[in-house]
Amino acid sequence: MEICLYDPSRGYYSVNAEQFGKAGDFYTSSDVHAVFGRLLARQFDEIWQTLDRPPQIEILELGPGRGLFGRDVLDWSRKKLPEFFSALTYTLQESSPALRMKLQDTLGEHIATGKARVPEERPTLAQRFSAGEAKPADQVPEGRPTGLCRALGSETPLIVFANEFFDALPVEILGTQGKLHLALENNRLQEVWIPPLAEELEFLDRYGVHPEAGERIEVPVIGQNWIRHVAHSIPTGLLLIIDYGYTRNEQLAGRYRGTLMAYRRHSASPDPYQVPGEQDLTAHVNFTALTAACEQAGLQVEKLLTQSQFLMGIGETNQFADAFEDCRVLQERAKVALQLKHLVTPIGMGENFQVLMASRTVDPKKIAALSGLSFGSSSRFSVPSSQ
Repeated sequence: MEICLYDPSRGYYSVNAEQFGKAGDFYTSSDVHAVFGRLLARQFDEIWQTLDRPPQIEILELGPGRGLFGRDVLDWSRKKLPEFFSALTYTLQESSPALRMKLQDTLGEHIATGKARVPEERPTLAQRFSAGEAKPADQVPEGRPTGLCRALGSETPLIVFANEFFDALPVEILGTQGKLHLALENNRLQEVWIPPLAEELEFLDRYGVHPEAGERIEVPVIGQNWIRHVAHSIPTGLLLIIDYGYTRNEQLAGRYRGTLMAYRRHSASPDPYQVPGEQDLTAHVNFTALTAACEQAGLQVEKLLTQSQFLMGIGETNQFADAFEDCRVLQERAKVALQLKHLVTPIGMGENFQVLMASRTVDPKKIAALSGLSFGSSSRFSVPSSQ
């Protein structure tokens, strides 16, 4: 999975910058409408104010793709939140060389002024393996992360933002036969099963479920390495994760028991072997495990929310005026209303995506008062419509 997604010469993310949007294989919230970035810009501004408006603050986005979200945040902050914009440096950490080049186009204006930074990320294991710098055995327990690529010093408050990042990290697969590996026999890939590691079985004991007959359950070893590294890398600030995922209780209730999927041309398939390097491979995120890692690192973790609750809370203040500001005629408003509802309603992305927020050395009462965590506290709110 690591090589299929991140190999420097053939990996899905390494060589292709056109996976996103209607013409690609999948889309993210930022592909739906700029209001996603606009709403988050307001939440980031609130966080900055919660931190007592420091003269500098850094947002570090993991896996920014083409950079649409970062551009929307910076554009809207410059237009609507000038004091926050003045303090902001936006860092985009992207492992794909093709996508890093795309970021230069998407955020060229902000990069030129120094507001946006696109650092060179250290090589992934797939890249090191391809270059002959890593042995196959190195891939087993280490995997990624490669480390956070901060633009500013550790004394600057930090917001780490990860939207659909953890679902794209390689996972281990366990079944009743053991742990899944691949072998090459007669020039064809064959599935073989080997004994699982103790840490993988312990993960299922603590945060997941053990597979029953016919089931294949993911163990996100690399994802847990990432979340532990990120959590320990925030001296002062906040972590915000948005992704599709589940909790252990949902697995115990019989849901999300095996979620590895392949996506190509907006079609989903359970077969990861069809076109290696030409399709996206993802697995749902275990939020129970992410939460535990944050708590173990000493972060203050907030209650898990759906994307619907989070965005509705932010938009409650001005009735989603950020979404409709550019609309000039009724037809435009109707189109935006449909896009907005896709982001926040259960039939769209609103209930499938979860939001995890965690912080360090920030007043818990101030964090709890953030608009994104406060949906339902006011009776004046109504779902936006095209009328």
